[in-house]
Amino acid sequence: MQRREFITLLGGAATAWPHAARAQQQAMPVVGFLRAGGPPSVDGLVAFRRGLNELGFVEGRNVAIALRWAEQYDRLPALAAELVGLRVPVIFANNLAAALAAKNATTTIPIVFQIGGDPIRDGIVTSLSRPSGNLTGVTAFDGELLPKRLELLRELVPAADVIAVLINPNNPNLETRMKDVQEAARTVGQHILVLNAGSETDIATAFATMVQQGAAALLVADDPYFSTRREQILALAARHAIPASYSTPYYVTAGGLMSYGSSPNDNSHQAGLYVGRILKGEKPTDLPVMQPTKFDFVINLKTAKALGLTFPPSFHLRATEVIE
Repeated sequence: MQRREFITLLGGAATAWPHAARAQQQAMPVVGFLRAGGPPSVDGLVAFRRGLNELGFVEGRNVAIALRWAEQYDRLPALAAELVGLRVPVIFANNLAAALAAKNATTTIPIVFQIGGDPIRDGIVTSLSRPSGNLTGVTAFDGELLPKRLELLRELVPAADVIAVLINPNNPNLETRMKDVQEAARTVGQHILVLNAGSETDIATAFATMVQQGAAALLVADDPYFSTRREQILALAARHAIPASYSTPYYVTAGGLMSYGSSPNDNSHQAGLYVGRILKGEKPTDLPVMQPTKFDFVINLKTAKALGLTFPPSFHLRATEVIE
């Protein structure tokens, strides 16, 4: 097991195994936290804890969090099995790959997921209103937002004959994601160049290919691995002067051009609430899968200027956040 798969974030952060074990000995419930990719964002953890707090659960006082994460998706089954072995009362799965690993590891421990796709189509639940089995959670329905993200790129870069799309071939819902991308391109009438990247080297190669093929803009698919390589992706987009669209504002606050999607912090907060409700005795089947009700459109003026672009007035009117 890699050392960083057992990281402990200090100062009220997620508690890893040694602390979780002591908490169990003190009859303190331990929430399993499973994530594909790098460690969760600080903002996401704060939002998740806030949901727990609103149900009366305060980490270190009456609940502990056992955090497990791995950049390699094939490590997830072992980590999920480990959480099951700890006999945690509930597992929070922070993306689709983690949710599938947790689902395969247990049919009895409640699982709260936070994913980007359609949980029915991805085989997580059979119903949104009354999920069967031991799973429920929150979905961002990112696939349905792809046409909107492509539209925004086309509006910003109207001369873009080709828009590149960066996809991780190791994502468990690759086939579904590809269908979503191709359908989105047909919907808006855009020629796209799909580039697969599942490693640091692949990402660098993908950018070289998109420049060689004349892609004038880039859409980065929502993927946990890409989040761990955020700095690399942003640096390459800046180096090659590629206008890029992202699914979460985390990229934009770090220097990306723009993002459109549901709020990841709102989703983490809702997931925390669901975990708290399950700790209080509610069943996953009684908790409908939550869907986003609002979407964030974030733009970065400094990055646009560096790229020689000017956001249209309509972008300013529609933006929920403008980074100067």
